[in-house]
Amino acid sequence: MRALSEAGRTSGKNHYGIHMYNSGISILGGDEVNAALSGRESEIIDTVETAYKVHAAGASSLPHSLFLRFPNVEKNRIIALPAYLGQDFDLAGLKWVSSFPDNLEKGLNRASAVIILNSSETGRPEVIMEGSIVSAKRTAASAVLAMRVLQDDRETESVGIMGCGPISFEVVRFLLAPPATVKRLVLFDVVRGRAEQFRDRCQELNGRLRVETVTEGKSLFQETQAVLIATTAIKPHIFDLSTCPPGALILHVSLRDLSPEVILASDNVVDDVDHVCRSQTSVHLAEQKVGNRDFIRCNLADVLNRVASPKQDPSLITVFSPFGLGVLDLAVGKLAHRIALEQGYGAVIERFLPGDF
Repeated sequence: MRALSEAGRTSGKNHYGIHMYNSGISILGGDEVNAALSGRESEIIDTVETAYKVHAAGASSLPHSLFLRFPNVEKNRIIALPAYLGQDFDLAGLKWVSSFPDNLEKGLNRASAVIILNSSETGRPEVIMEGSIVSAKRTAASAVLAMRVLQDDRETESVGIMGCGPISFEVVRFLLAPPATVKRLVLFDVVRGRAEQFRDRCQELNGRLRVETVTEGKSLFQETQAVLIATTAIKPHIFDLSTCPPGALILHVSLRDLSPEVILASDNVVDDVDHVCRSQTSVHLAEQKVGNRDFIRCNLADVLNRVASPKQDPSLITVFSPFGLGVLDLAVGKLAHRIALEQGYGAVIERFLPGDF
């Protein structure tokens, strides 16, 4: 193996006068990805915002995600997210991410993933990296970016969290990044002990943060200005948001918790209309119920680009439903790779690809 900083260099010309490209591939494990992205929450949020804008400008290619499901085990799935992101990013790639909820009982993370980054010039794979960290951080950055934008510059001091897993913890980490306004977290998880462990970890991040647990999920909506929903639910279980304060924000990251009736009664913002109206998400169920997508007001990029306003009506509850776009994984993956190159993290497997003519 060679140092990561040498990856991707050309190696002269062959006897046809054609450039010979390095046949090695960069490898970034979870420790290297985590080291590269640690403490860079603000930079990741900026990267995600730019990726949204590039996608909205049409400088991307984003096929629908492919869901691999397993007979008789409905909750398990592996998803392929291929994408190309243009302009200054100019790269293609794939995230292959699994979700196996029963892993938690085995002491394993629910999700695991790998990301492959390909050259847009040759199509050759150049980087293989552990993907669950990138996935969690781009999801958290998207949620926090949406909270800042859709709250129309109002300071959010209290946030409820339903589902105390790794994604939610990343969201907390990003919530505490400058310019942080959150002072209080209210937690709920169907496993009480998980919520208590989550509380302790949050207080380790910031000792001044007030962190409370509740025994009923509905308490989150009564007590906080914004609620993050990040569960493993596969069908709706929340049928009423009437206890939310006027203008509350729901960050519906797990996508399948809210009933179609709740969606239809809300001000709906998504990351991409075509992508989120699939795979029996709550938004998809609402579309099936009414036969159209008119209840979706806009994409988040429309608000970022000032094409749409942050709020439709100050009294309405806003629901942000991000399907999770592969272009975000590419953008944050490229950032991780760049930092890894600068810091000398990772390694290269030489002659990974077969020899060229």
